Amino acid sequence: MNVTVAKTPLNETQIFLLQAFARMKSEEEKMDIQAMLLDYYRKKVDSEASKISFSNEEIEEILNSHYRTPYQ
Repeated sequence: MNVTVAKTPLNETQIFLLQAFARMKSEEEKMDIQAMLLDYYRKKVDSEASKISFSNEEIEEILNSHYRTPYQ
C-alpha cells in the first residue's frame, strides 16, 4: 500500500483516531472500528443521496447524454 504523508499538521480528529488505533490489541478490534467508520460514512452518504430527486424525464436525459469532450 502506498502511503502519502501530508505536509500539514494533524487536526484533533486525526490525532484522536491515531491514538484509538494505537491502543488496539488485535486485528479484530481494528476491523470493528473500520466497520463502524464505514457504516457512519455510508449513513451520511445515504442521507445526502435521499435528498436528491430526479423526474423520469431528467433521468432519461442523463442516461442519453454524452459528456465526453469531442475530438478535434
